[in-house]
Amino acid sequence: MAKPKQQNNRKKVKKNIAKGVAHIHSTFNNTIVTISDEQGNVLSWSSAGALGFKGSKKSTPYAAQMIAEAAGKGAMDNGVRTISVEVKGPGPGRDAAVRSLQGVGLEITSIKDTTPIPHNGVRPPKRPRG
Repeated sequence: MAKPKQQNNRKKVKKNIAKGVAHIHSTFNNTIVTISDEQGNVLSWSSAGALGFKGSKKSTPYAAQMIAEAAGKGAMDNGVRTISVEVKGPGPGRDAAVRSLQGVGLEITSIKDTTPIPHNGVRPPKRPRG
């Protein structure tokens, strides 16, 4: 006989954290927003694929706006009111995500660009012609 499926009885515990850090990772193909506490423990995250965007729609500023709203609401459920923003990557959604976090009602204390800059590392991809 098959065993009955065991149910998960653990309830999600709501944390009450006042300050957080929003990590916005924006590439040419996607945008990922992760909001953590100051120690780095993840409180909420969102990405374009998680919200149902597919293909080239994932790289739009509108998708980044929706991603930041979803992640911001999840962080506010945990009590986050003020955040510092760290932006990484050259994608089209980075500015839209920062504006959207502010629009959700989170107070932004600082914005920091942590895009990695190569000191002549690997060869970059060739430029598109067209």
